[in-house]
Amino acid sequence: MTRALILLPFALAAAIAGSARAQVPPPYAPPGVGVDLHRYQADQHRYEIDRLRARADQRDAFARQLQLETRLNRLQIEAARQPEPILPLDGRALRSPEDERALRESATDRRRAATAGVTQIDAWLDRPAN
Repeated sequence: MTRALILLPFALAAAIAGSARAQVPPPYAPPGVGVDLHRYQADQHRYEIDRLRARADQRDAFARQLQLETRLNRLQIEAARQPEPILPLDGRALRSPEDERALRESATDRRRAATAGVTQIDAWLDRPAN
């Protein structure tokens, strides 16, 4: 019995030292005994969802504000520009149907020549490897 009384202070000191390390509070404290744990967790989730929705609404409002400011700045810049000078119409010369046809045919020949050059390059690139 005396041996138990002598060891009792050491056991209590060890228990207190062990429990002192365990006294760190958890990240969130669970509710008391009389609270439905599932309903408490559902409320926490609902509050977090509401908080996230409010932040998303704030970001959307800020984005709309930036779009509006950008539009206003653009309008101010465009309004501050000097107007472009009005160029008189050059009055394109009318050509005869034969001249128009010759121009179209020469443009077609130029396009064909450019395409032929490109197809030669493509054929060379697609050659089999040695």
